[in-house]
Amino acid sequence: MTLSKTLPLIGILRGITPEEAVAVGEAVLAAGIETLEVPLNSPEPLESIRRLVDALGDRALVGAGTVLSLGQVREVHAAGGRLVVSPNCRPAVIEASRQLGMQSWPGVLTPSEAFDALDAGATGLKLFPAVQVGVEGMKALRAVLPGDTRLYAVGGIGADEFAAWRAGGISGAGLGSALYRPGQSPEQVGKQARALVAAWRAADSEA
Repeated sequence: MTLSKTLPLIGILRGITPEEAVAVGEAVLAAGIETLEVPLNSPEPLESIRRLVDALGDRALVGAGTVLSLGQVREVHAAGGRLVVSPNCRPAVIEASRQLGMQSWPGVLTPSEAFDALDAGATGLKLFPAVQVGVEGMKALRAVLPGDTRLYAVGGIGADEFAAWRAGGISGAGLGSALYRPGQSPEQVGKQARALVAAWRAADSEA
């Protein structure tokens, strides 16, 4: 499973518990978001990843966020995850993820971090926190990156901002609290997911 090129959105389920992971994951997937990230600072994240992979692994790309170390990369892989997302750029983490056949999306904020990440084999780049850089900063970074670089905005990005970011040239986005907050029901998350997908598609058609 690869990140969807038709709908390049990552559903970030920060704070999800194993007991609710599958039902919420199903709701997000039903809305069209095929990539699910469970940050490792969630309760029992590896168990949530295992359950999501068992239930949805043939239909979704499942993995972990907030991956900071080589040990965590190995733990995510052992749990069945095939996606590693980090808030920072650590070449060793990128290289280990790629060696295990996993996608690697490190967090970058500067051109130096972006090129270090690409040199290490990153699948794509997570511009984080995107709200700090803004659309104009993203455009300046995009201008110096290789043309085929996949650059996702994460952090402070919601439906209201999609049009400006898409027009500026962003490839995709990671959706956190706009998609899911701890304690929300699958029905509520599904409603939010459908609204976000509709907004992205509308912005995409205008870009």
